[in-house]
Formats: sequence, C-alpha cells, structure tokens
Amino acid sequence: MEIKGRNLVNGLPENVTVNSAEIRDALVEALAKVIDAVKATLEETPPELSADIIDHGITLAGGGALLRGLDKLISRETGMPVYIAEYPLDCVAEGTGKILEKISDYQDALTENIKYY
Repeated sequence: MEIKGRNLVNGLPENVTVNSAEIRDALVEALAKVIDAVKATLEETPPELSADIIDHGITLAGGGALLRGLDKLISRETGMPVYIAEYPLDCVAEGTGKILEKISDYQDALTENIKYY
C-alpha cells in the first residue's frame, strides 16, 4: 500500500510503499500493551461480570477493532471469545451520547476505580 506523509528526516511530504509485515512490526509493541491491559482488566473483573464475559465473550469497539486479526489475537491470548461490534466506529460515540444524556445515573461508575494502563 502506498501511504502519504511527512519524511521525519527532511521534513518534506513523501509517498512511501509499505507492506503488511512492516505494519505488523510497527504495531507489535502497542498491541502487546493492549493485550496486557485486557489481561489486567480481566484479572480485576468482579466474579459476577467474569461470568458474563465467559458466557458472552469480549466485544471490541472503536477504531482499533478494525485492525485485522486483533479479535483473534486477543482471543488467543485470553482464551475468551472475542467479537467485533457491528459498527465499531459508531458504537463508541453512541454509547458516550447515551451516558451524557443521563450522566447522573452513571456518576458513580465514571468517578470510581479509574485506572490507566
């Protein structure tokens, strides 16, 4: 695939051809952090929610869900079924909108136990 961007060496716009192996190599470290965060989250998930995850699996949403093979990677690393939301780019915005419509109902969930990985 040909991509366009700025050459960081000379600062000029440039077209570069990249292949899937180069893209994979560029994403390895970031994907390892995603897997670590998913595992840490699963380890800290309360038992009543763990049962739902075991029964229904993990659903990926957002732009990252569109990375080809991410669902299979997470499934392989966690042993859980992983699905991609029907409209992954839309569901994050729609869910946020629903929360904002009734923010007082979600106040506790939005302010307690926030962890950043």
